[in-house]
Amino acid sequence: MRISSVCLLGGSGFIGSQVAGLLSARGIAVTLPARRREHAKHLFVLPGVDVVEADVHDDSQLRQCIAGCGAAINLAGILHPERNAGFERVHVELPRRVAKLCTENGIRRFIHMSALNADVNGPSDYLRSRARGEAAVNEVASNAPALDVTIFQPSVVFGAGDKFLNLFAGLVKLFPVIPLGSAQAKFQPVHVGDVARAIVACLDDERTFGNTYPMCGPKSYTLRELVEFVAATLRLKRAIVELGPALSMLQAGVLEKLLFWNKILTRDNVRSMQVDSVCRCAFPEVFGFHPAALEAIVPGYLQDTSQRRRYTQFREQAGR
Repeated sequence: MRISSVCLLGGSGFIGSQVAGLLSARGIAVTLPARRREHAKHLFVLPGVDVVEADVHDDSQLRQCIAGCGAAINLAGILHPERNAGFERVHVELPRRVAKLCTENGIRRFIHMSALNADVNGPSDYLRSRARGEAAVNEVASNAPALDVTIFQPSVVFGAGDKFLNLFAGLVKLFPVIPLGSAQAKFQPVHVGDVARAIVACLDDERTFGNTYPMCGPKSYTLRELVEFVAATLRLKRAIVELGPALSMLQAGVLEKLLFWNKILTRDNVRSMQVDSVCRCAFPEVFGFHPAALEAIVPGYLQDTSQRRRYTQFREQAGR
């Protein structure tokens, strides 16, 4: 199956932007719906990428975006519920609707992004909703044999512009002492380029049809080890005070209230960290490459203090 056009949901985000670039480089036409076209202006220069202002939660608008494409890729996801976009709407209802519209429009290929540890009995609303989303997609596929589905379950994803290690970088620059909740929670970070590369590689690879792939990097770390690594990379000495379970939840609750307009940590996030975000299998051999090591990439973007990078950051902060 040779796919020449794709509808890419969540394409203006951290992972989506990488996927859009790789699709463009392969000469694949991309229809990229965005709530506001300006949010995806960094993709305007990519050949073959058409950014369309559309509400993907509106069936008629979503149908217009999907119709005529050879495949759909859904990367839409949120870490914190928003006023008009809760976990159920984004993680469950949207992928179900995309899968149904694929079948209705004769689209045979659907790639869906979930999360590592997605589980209907998981400890957090986030993980439970991710599992329900997978189940919804698989239910549609089971009733439509012509729909070939592949699901990805990444651990935390890192790379230039991430909201994980860059968050810690901001904290260690500001504070000499870091009170750290869930300090012993484990993660196996995977590079954004590796995730994007695998997604694009599997588009027309029949070996991946019907499969679910956990995605992790080569090494696992505790949260404390990651913060220590960030501090060392920035050549800063910082004291880390580990918080127990009760204080971790209290810290998250306070941050929810104080930073309700820009949540960086919630109690649901703390519940998610009760399950180690690590893979119990090797990186999938089907993709034909080994994942990049965090130590080989992170210093390159955390230590970049060039004038050009600062200018870019100022523009992003200004929404321009």
